[in-house]
Amino acid sequence: MLASRTAAADLEESTWRRRERPPESPQHVALELRFGPYRPTVDEEFPAARPYEGAFGPDKKPFYFGLEFDWQFFRIPKLGTVGAGLGWGYTRSSANARFRAAPNDVSAEDTNLSIMPMYGVGVLRVDYLARETVIPLVVYGKAGLGYGLWWSSNNISTLGKGHTWGTHFALGGMLLLDALDEHAAVELDNEWGINNTYFYVEWMKANLDGFNHTGDHSVLHVGADTWVMGLAIEM
Repeated sequence: MLASRTAAADLEESTWRRRERPPESPQHVALELRFGPYRPTVDEEFPAARPYEGAFGPDKKPFYFGLEFDWQFFRIPKLGTVGAGLGWGYTRSSANARFRAAPNDVSAEDTNLSIMPMYGVGVLRVDYLARETVIPLVVYGKAGLGYGLWWSSNNISTLGKGHTWGTHFALGGMLLLDALDEHAAVELDNEWGINNTYFYVEWMKANLDGFNHTGDHSVLHVGADTWVMGLAIEM
């Protein structure tokens, strides 16, 4: 009876534990390709005038593209990796300029707002389930400082520019794509040193408001509370 219980326990454990990992190259780096909507919080600074909504409309959510590089300098056993990350992104809002005397009428001239949000963060990736079990999921969190460059322009010239500091936070989940084809994953590691590939979804809070500073008009609130998705690799 004891032997049968032991065998049943071993079978149950084997169904959820991942097979022994094949030899792999050292892992120190993570790279992310990032996409998503990005509506800057400009109007939070001017709730009465709402200049962003007036220029680009109430539903404008321009496309955001970004990259992130993480250095994973420490692994916590049975938990995950701790690292430091640097991120860069770009987004641009564009619309036909409106006449001040007749706001409902638009001209042939374009008005644009370009934003380059950047950040430096600490990153914790909890990958124990993906590494040791058959559940191919990783969760992570990021926290640090953000910095944004912005400039507005029309067809003729630059109308204004500035920069804004703030904070940056993010929470996300990742699906380990290696589980779909483990043989191909091993080949990627052998040929290119890519340990893991992921699809991920992330909530991002780029709180670029000058740490609530309102005295400097170049400190435009150019952050966003949004979600992004993309592909990531670890090497």
